[in-house]
Formats: sequence, C-alpha cells, structure tokens
Amino acid sequence: MKIGDKITGTITGIKPYGAFVALENGTTGLIHISEIKTGYIDNIYNVLSVGQEVLVQVVDFDEYSQKASLSTRTLEEEKHYFPHHHRFSNNRCKIGFKPLADALSGWTKEGLDFLKKE
Repeated sequence: MKIGDKITGTITGIKPYGAFVALENGTTGLIHISEIKTGYIDNIYNVLSVGQEVLVQVVDFDEYSQKASLSTRTLEEEKHYFPHHHRFSNNRCKIGFKPLADALSGWTKEGLDFLKKE
C-alpha cells in the first residue's frame, strides 16, 4: 500500500475524532474527522455508520505498524473539481491587466466630469 492508493474498506468503529476502517487488503486505518468531507462535521455519527462500506484514499501509511491514515474528502474534492477562471486575464491572449490600465485614464476623466456636475 502506498500514499495515493484508492481502496475499499468497511467501517468497524466510530469515535468523535474519526472512523476506523478495515481495508480489503487486511490492514486497518483511520479516517480523521477532518478527512471525512469538506466543511464542518457537527456529529460524525450522522455522516458514517459501523458496517458501512467506503472508498478511501491513503494519505499516509506507517510501514512499521501497518496502519493507514485515510481520507474520503480527497475523493470528494477530486470528483467535484472545478477549473479556476480568472476574471481579469485571458491565458490565450496573455494580456493580464493591460486593458484595465488602458481604460484607467478614461474612467478617471469620466469620474471627474461627473463630480464637476454636482
């Protein structure tokens, strides 16, 4: 088992700080409460239950104790990935903030003219 592996397991116990998982390869691991899902979890018992089968991703593995730190949150984030859109730049044109700089003098004049009218 290595970091990044995705593996199925069964929840064998739940504590306020996380859930213990028996993995299909015979090892055990813990899904810390912060790795269950994105956002705040008020009550872990409302999210997971003993006997529930889960797909997890290995975020750390201790070769000495053969115990894994697991995450379902990383899989959730992977599934709901949204590309980042930049409002003021265009990657194809490579212009960045240049259009804003070019328009600044016109906006300044327009603002001053407006203030003079009042």
